[in-house]
Amino acid sequence: MAADDQTARVRGLLQGATVRSVGRAADLCTVEFTGLQGEELRAHIQCPFRILQEGKVILGSRDMRYPQRGAGPDAFDHFETIYDARAAKLNGIIDQLRPTVTDVAFGAGGHLAVTWRPAFRIEAFPDCSGAVEAWRVFTRGGPHYGYPEGSL
Repeated sequence: MAADDQTARVRGLLQGATVRSVGRAADLCTVEFTGLQGEELRAHIQCPFRILQEGKVILGSRDMRYPQRGAGPDAFDHFETIYDARAAKLNGIIDQLRPTVTDVAFGAGGHLAVTWRPAFRIEAFPDCSGAVEAWRVFTRGGPHYGYPEGSL
């Protein structure tokens, strides 16, 4: 599939979708959406990423490295990192606002940016030169699209 075709398909899946939650599975970011037809959509991000609110970083991939205050050495395994705490707070906001995706943009080297109202944006920054999956967007039980294209 040509890169332009994949770009159009990813944009078509996410544009107008409702953001449901942000979380993690091991060390990858998971974002859940509900599509315009009620379908379950997901984004899995395995490369560096950040979520911004009004231009300020509120959650990032490195937050998974730092335990919450009082968490033990197994904080990552017990979902007690700074990432987990901030994702939970963000999910409370998402639950109240029920934000929708207003823009999906792509840049050089697999950069992916998804903007949702009001004033949120998630950005993925692939940082590996090999054919290692950096991110994917998919319909649950359906087609998967990702970067780099040959890695899926």
